[in-house]
Amino acid sequence: MPVPSITFKQQSEKKAFDLELRKRINFNIGKYNTAVIKGKEQFENLTLARERAGMIKRKVVENLDRYLIEWETNFKKNGGKIIWAQDVKEAQDEIYAILKKHAVKSIVKSKSMVTEEVKLNEFLTHNGIESVETDLGEYIQQLDGEPPYHIVTPAMHKSKEDIAALFHEKLGTPLDYTPEQLTRKAREILRQKYVEAGAGITGANFLLADIGGVHVLENEGNARLCTAFPKVHIVITGIEKLLPSVNDLSLFLPLLSTFGTGQKICNYNSVYTGPRKRAEQDGPEEMYVILLDNGRSTLLEKVPQREALACIRCGACLNACPVYKNIGGHTYAKAYSGPIGSVITPFYNGFKEYGHLSFASSLCGNCTEVCPVNIDLHKYLLYNRQNYVAEGFSSKTERAVWYFWERAMLNRTTMNRGNANLKNIAFSTIFKNSWDKRRAALKFSPKTFNEEWMERKGK
Repeated sequence: MPVPSITFKQQSEKKAFDLELRKRINFNIGKYNTAVIKGKEQFENLTLARERAGMIKRKVVENLDRYLIEWETNFKKNGGKIIWAQDVKEAQDEIYAILKKHAVKSIVKSKSMVTEEVKLNEFLTHNGIESVETDLGEYIQQLDGEPPYHIVTPAMHKSKEDIAALFHEKLGTPLDYTPEQLTRKAREILRQKYVEAGAGITGANFLLADIGGVHVLENEGNARLCTAFPKVHIVITGIEKLLPSVNDLSLFLPLLSTFGTGQKICNYNSVYTGPRKRAEQDGPEEMYVILLDNGRSTLLEKVPQREALACIRCGACLNACPVYKNIGGHTYAKAYSGPIGSVITPFYNGFKEYGHLSFASSLCGNCTEVCPVNIDLHKYLLYNRQNYVAEGFSSKTERAVWYFWERAMLNRTTMNRGNANLKNIAFSTIFKNSWDKRRAALKFSPKTFNEEWMERKGK
């Protein structure tokens, strides 16, 4: 199997110099940034709103066990069924058991990063169950056999010409179809899938503890169709998605919408509290919620990085990150990319394999600056780096280099030893395939500052 850190470096090298790709990403992110500035105007005191939202989410993180029990109790009262999954395999097996029980042959799925985390589409296809993405961006990515590129905008890296060519190849549409015509074609196909599906699968933006509710936010209405037509509704979500009360939505929905897409509020907001009641006309006959841990408890134990569990998945940190804008989402090789992905992925998938992501940052702090719930992302990246080294995952070569570097830096005689030419040759040899590959070679002055000082001022 390929080593994730080596693959990451190879992909970064390739993507960073794909000027056309970077042009598309920066163009699309630029449009979002302009909209976000406009969207923020709806807040009378944005700083206060962010502080209040951050405080509420931190309160949830610090009391997660209590809010989970409260939510579970209230959801069960309304006839909902709850399954706790420790890892990806348990989540996959539980979903398959539900679908097998109800003899489901096809499912429709709304946009959900947790389903990407558990690789649900691949798993269901492998087991003979058709899984259809109904969010347009996700549907495009599924047709192309690719995972989402961005938390909010799955097909951000594709141009309209790319999508027209993809639809022509997969669906037989003319190459000159406009975006509106392509959308109508996707809608035509998906409408039939809603009717045929035996189950609908969604994620959750928030779990509302006081009413036992599942909140889903969207812009296309596809999640509502996923839950209205099929007889079974399955929700899969992380255990951290809780809010104390349904009343908190008045604060979080504008924040999530504005920082995610620049809207005052997204077009569709639905709260599900269980299966269809006797007097209701539509909705599922059974509703299941799978609460996924998959490393979240490990992150919860880690102070201070646990505050990353306060993330509301708006994608603002990705749009702000200079690294993400240069190497793109697929380079991270996991569901969560950008700064938030670099913080949480090592806990979800192992520091040994994915600890390198925490080093893929300029530490400029822009991700922290734009976070709607004030998560100190760049600080937690530093703590992750510390953990990575402390747990012995850095290479022997790296540890040896830093050992000798420290010894040299702490000894003035060693620092002054050797002429500039020898130092230049030594460093050019050492950094030939790293620093010197993309930057001007390091050049040492003939004398160190210390030597200059002693010559001018005396010992």
